[in-house]
Amino acid sequence: MSLAFESLDLAGRRLTNRIAMAPMTRSRAYGPGLSPTETMAEYYAQRASAGLIVTEGVQPSIGGQGYPDTPGLHSDEQIAGWRKVTDAVHARGGTIFAQLMHSGRIGHPDLLPGELRPVGPSPVTPAGQLFTKEGMKDFTEPRELTPDAIRATVDEYVSAARNAVAAGFDGIELHGANGYLIHQFLAPNTNLRTDEWGGSEENRIRFAVTVTRAVADAIGADRVGLRISPANPVNDMAEPEPDGVYGALVRAIDPIGIAYLHLLEATPELRPLTRELRREFSGALVLNTPHEQGPAERLALVEDGIADLVAYGALFLANPDLPERLRTDGPYNAPDTATFFGGGERGFTDYPVLQTV
Repeated sequence: MSLAFESLDLAGRRLTNRIAMAPMTRSRAYGPGLSPTETMAEYYAQRASAGLIVTEGVQPSIGGQGYPDTPGLHSDEQIAGWRKVTDAVHARGGTIFAQLMHSGRIGHPDLLPGELRPVGPSPVTPAGQLFTKEGMKDFTEPRELTPDAIRATVDEYVSAARNAVAAGFDGIELHGANGYLIHQFLAPNTNLRTDEWGGSEENRIRFAVTVTRAVADAIGADRVGLRISPANPVNDMAEPEPDGVYGALVRAIDPIGIAYLHLLEATPELRPLTRELRREFSGALVLNTPHEQGPAERLALVEDGIADLVAYGALFLANPDLPERLRTDGPYNAPDTATFFGGGERGFTDYPVLQTV
């Protein structure tokens, strides 16, 4: 049996296996004030056989929202809604971390109340469009965060992390990948600042390190993970030379002692960097490799020692009992892309499980 099916100690927390459910935006927070619903609780509970569940992106503040109907962790209603989710997952023996995702410049004023608008390290408008309830709309120029606003944003992450603990989560994952706010500070095409928060690699990692340290101080480093995606071009990001900044980032956060680093490896050519970051980081490495040819190949990443946990996204969405299907090498339900995001409850919890389990 593959090592991926054996238990793992994750910063003092016993995981039942080394298969993780990757965070996936669903846009179905139809409860009061963008809070989770009973259906969301059922959705996550169905997938509790994962060694580790990382939730969809959760905005840490009102201004951090980037898509319609995404949940937050900044109100009492949201804490109560997430408590239903964590209770349901824990009742089935699962472990669940909330992914805190401030979308930064990836958003639209139509999604935000009053005079709020998307923000970023620099006023650089992303190419492309964003889905809103009125249809696709062009991105707008983000408001550049002032030094005071940066510090206030760090405080928002800390408050949301504390709220996550109050909601019963086992921990939180900071979303520093896929072109969202933390990633925007790391990348040279989105961070054009000349103050202490931009310019050199040391300055561009400062926001990520500051948030990570502040959250770890607030809730305990053993309850914190960080997700990164070096050289991932999604959301109009450009990192032509990622090795330096990500090496510096990992060396800076390693002494904090966080539970894990979650790395999305965008292309096979990034494997040398993955191996180097693995050597630099003393905690657990969760690895998501969407370029792999098949499900079993990812299991081999654990067997070969490249990763401690291997993460699956769309395949977990379509196969609630994915660890068992991996154990038997299928069969696998094919993901229906029409059910990925919002638009009602269709396809949210009705993917079939193996009848032989």
